[in-house]
Amino acid sequence: MDSIGNVPIFISVLKKIEPKRQRKIIFRELLIALVILIIFHFIGEGILTLLGIGQHTVMIAGGIILFLIAIRMIFPSGHKYEEGLVSSEPFIVPLAIPLIAGPAALAAVMLYSSQESSGIVIGAICIAWVASTLVLLSSTYLAKALGMRGMIALERLMGLILTMIAIQMLVEGIDLFIIQHLPLK
Repeated sequence: MDSIGNVPIFISVLKKIEPKRQRKIIFRELLIALVILIIFHFIGEGILTLLGIGQHTVMIAGGIILFLIAIRMIFPSGHKYEEGLVSSEPFIVPLAIPLIAGPAALAAVMLYSSQESSGIVIGAICIAWVASTLVLLSSTYLAKALGMRGMIALERLMGLILTMIAIQMLVEGIDLFIIQHLPLK
């Protein structure tokens, strides 16, 4: 959940809506994303088993997707986020999915659901959700306080951190693949 990186997108998508309604929309979209993440926690392993996908594949794919997201944060293409969006109030897409409960977050939840206890994973999801909620609900204030340059700098910093997390996921996935498929003699 890249709430700081999503602040400019949320501001752009919601800019034509009054601030009081914006907060309600943000909270609703975050609740939808939370439910989706928790559902993926419980059915993620079943989906992986059904599709015959190993944990190493999820780690590698999640790492690659997270890496691509991070690269876009560090080197934005300059496109406008509101292009192609309808002028009405957003519902589920694009705010809840894919911005909050995106491919990397879903992959991480599915992966950790098979490695950790439900309490730990749901606790981690809730902690990340609370942090995202606080950041996104204060996004208009944050944008005003930091200004455009501050927001850009913060997004680049988050992109760098996400890049490191993505590379770590990728390396762990490759390690797991090697351990499972190429046993050392």
